[in-house]
Formats: sequence, C-alpha cells, structure tokens
Amino acid sequence: MRLRLGMVGGGEGAFIGAVHRLAARMDDEFELVAGAFSADWENCRRTGERLHLDPQRCYHDFKQMAQAEAARENGIDVVAIVTPNYLHAPVATAFLNAGIDVICDKPLCNSYAEALQLAETVQRSGKQLILTHNYSAYPLVREARSRVFAGELGAIRFIEVEYLQEWLAQPLELTDNKQAGWRSQPEKAGAGCIGDVGTHAWQLAHFVSGLLPQAISAELTAFIAGRQVDDDVRVQMRYANGARGRLWASQVACGHENGLRLRVYGSDGSLEFCQEQSNQLWMRPRDAPAYCITRASSFQYVENRSLARVPAGHPEGYLEGFGQIYREAAARLRDGPQAAPLLPGIETGVQGMAFIDAAQRSSAAGGQWIDLN
Repeated sequence: MRLRLGMVGGGEGAFIGAVHRLAARMDDEFELVAGAFSADWENCRRTGERLHLDPQRCYHDFKQMAQAEAARENGIDVVAIVTPNYLHAPVATAFLNAGIDVICDKPLCNSYAEALQLAETVQRSGKQLILTHNYSAYPLVREARSRVFAGELGAIRFIEVEYLQEWLAQPLELTDNKQAGWRSQPEKAGAGCIGDVGTHAWQLAHFVSGLLPQAISAELTAFIAGRQVDDDVRVQMRYANGARGRLWASQVACGHENGLRLRVYGSDGSLEFCQEQSNQLWMRPRDAPAYCITRASSFQYVENRSLARVPAGHPEGYLEGFGQIYREAAARLRDGPQAAPLLPGIETGVQGMAFIDAAQRSSAAGGQWIDLN
C-alpha cells in the first residue's frame, strides 16, 4: 500500500515542490493526498485543484493541517516540507508533535540553536525526520563512498569540494524573481550561498569520505553591493587524521550552472565526481592508469549498480536522486532506520547547521579557526 503524503509549500510559482512530487511518484511508494501549499489561499486552492486533491484536504495553514490530518482515520503518514528555510522548524515541529513523520528540504532550519531544539523534538516524538540531500543518493556517489570505505584510496589526505553557480551574479532579488527574493532575505533564508548550496558540498564531502572536520576557517562574502547574505564562501578544513580540505561554494561564479564537484585524495589513489557528468566516476590509482566507472556498468559494486533506474548509457541524475531519497524514505518509514542506513536524517541536519554557524562565526572573526567538536 502506498504511503499517504502531505505537503507544506510547493504552490504555484514554487520550484522545489514539483521536484518532490515527481520524486515521490517515481516508484509509486507515495500518494499525495493533502496540502497547505501556500499562505495565499487562492494559490493553495488552485494548486490542490490542479493536483486533483479533495478540496477538504487543502488547508489554510500548516497548523490546521497537522491537527486535522492527525485526527483523520486515513490521515497522512508523512509530510514533505518544501517551504522557505525559516518555516522548516515550525512546520516540522507541528507535524512531529502531531505524531507525523517528516521529509524536509535542506538546510534543516535557520540557525544552529533552532536545529538543536528540533533534534530534541524528533527524539521526544519518536518520529523520523528525513533530509533531502539528493546528491548523496546518486548511484556513483554511493559508488565513491563504497570505494573509500573499502580502502581503495588508502589513508585520506585531502578533500576538495566545490559547488559553483552563476545565477545570482546579478542582483535578481531586486526583480520579481521569487526564488532570489526570499533567498536574499536573512530572516527567511537564515544564510545565503552557504546554506543553499554550501551545505550540499559539505554533506557530500562527509558522506563520501566518512570524515567530519575538527576545525574550519571561513570567509563569507557578498560580492553584489547591498546584498544582505553571502553569495560566495571559502572554507579551509582540518581533520582529526591529519587530512586537510577546502570547500568553495559560489552563486556568482560566471560560467558555472550547477557545478558540484568532489575530489578525494588518499595515499593509494584519488577519485573525482562531477554532478554535471553524474554518470561517470573517475578513479586514479597511484602508479596505474586512471579509469572511469560508468553508472549501471559491471565495474560498479553490485549494491550500487542496483540503484540505477535506467539502462547504462542513458543519462540519470537530479530527479532520480530525489526519487532514490523518497524510495529509501518509504523503506525507512515502513521498516525503521536499518532499512535505509545511508539516508540523511536529523543528525546530518544538525551537523550542517553547526557547519553554517561555525563558518559565519569564523568569517566574522576574520577567518579565525573554529573548533567543531
């Protein structure tokens, strides 16, 4: 039986809501049955009508929705939160307290203090919070992780990760661009580039390497005059095993569309993954020729090959990564955390917010090293 899904946010004019709806339908594990899609009631009503929902299950606000769905015999099993960042914590709290599991877009919330409070709510409720770091669900990202954990690179020495975009290279927040508008407001976004794409880079580096830095030194910059949040971030990282790392995230890097790239270097070799060529993983052994592993090929580990949704040679990427998150979310909601051990959850969300907080404090102190332990 499909899980009953509700959604908060994702009304007309929103981008990420449609992505979540497609992902939830990809494996036929979920059925969207309810929503509070917008604070604008007419937007919410039209969205529900377009999605063929029962008008009685389109709600004026998320608090009403949480209470009503918790009281229904056929109420939702889980809610997807696809709102601007400042609403993540209050919406998640309302549904967790109503006994409903949560799938939440990243970053987890607006501040580290808010993240710690939300973690307490998750623990107290006994329900689950799943975070949609979709890039960690790509088959070849899973392959990269498997090869690092199998020791193929030897001892990890450096980690280089970047996420480069150009879409905010001009002050779009001064136009009618809805995405640029709320993402450039500190009270709604919490952070700028570091929260929007920097946390993806941070999570990818940790997910593949298994390492979290002990300390970081950061510089956050707003290159666009008058912009209230950072649009470029540079972070140096030190790890407990002696490894070093660098993270660069930018939304003003002209010529780059969605350039998420990870390179991990060890004593016996290195690997490289680029999201824009997500069907390839480059391995570079020490003193041996480099080789490319392609998605769904016989060179992949069997457990990762099974993640492929289409035959080898057919491009697969962003939507399928979200689909894999939802497929594993369904398994976890039915059978518990052990059914999907690699799925990002509340711990990943808290770590991401701790990273943002430390980077902001470091930058404000002129790049001072900040201990993360």
